[in-house]
Amino acid sequence: MDDGPRPDPATLALIDLAAAIAGGQEAAVRGGAATVVELQVPVEWVEELVLQSVLTVGWPRTLSAAATWREVSGLPAPSNDPGAMPSFAGEWEARGEVTCRKVYGINYDRLRSNVRALHPALDQWMVTEGYGRTLSRLGLDLRRRELCTVAQCAVQGAIPQLHSHLRGALHAGADAEDLRAAVDAARPHTSIASMLAATQLLERVLS
Repeated sequence: MDDGPRPDPATLALIDLAAAIAGGQEAAVRGGAATVVELQVPVEWVEELVLQSVLTVGWPRTLSAAATWREVSGLPAPSNDPGAMPSFAGEWEARGEVTCRKVYGINYDRLRSNVRALHPALDQWMVTEGYGRTLSRLGLDLRRRELCTVAQCAVQGAIPQLHSHLRGALHAGADAEDLRAAVDAARPHTSIASMLAATQLLERVLS
């Protein structure tokens, strides 16, 4: 689904759903879920978006989005997920370091140092739980994961994190049109001030 205009309709629908999840309005999430079903967006993409949302928007909105997705799609949850078991913790750390380095590029070592200065547990959780256990899972490529994260950061007005993930999306293979679509997806779900800050930051990143 990478041929043709970018982002393609399925990817754009996924990004729109990500933004709706961040906005936290059940009707918007329901509408976004209905759209991905209508467009036959790969189920694995949607499942992975819902799972990764816990990193950006937290458990309450993620659980609510998961419930809405189950209801709208009519699909049951997987019976099990071996890759989520704690026995894979060693692999999570190794994969997390690779994925985090790809997202942050030359700023990776500085990121680790800065987060470690806040608390060593945050540094460890970021790499192992965030980038390893969650963002390195199969089912959704890193470019689409980062575009969804961009949309969710823009909705929340999380400008420093938005800056990091705009660059991270570029590192993962996104282009300018991808980024513009991801930021614009936030528009119905955020304030005018947050949207202005996000669009101004986008143009600085692309300049």
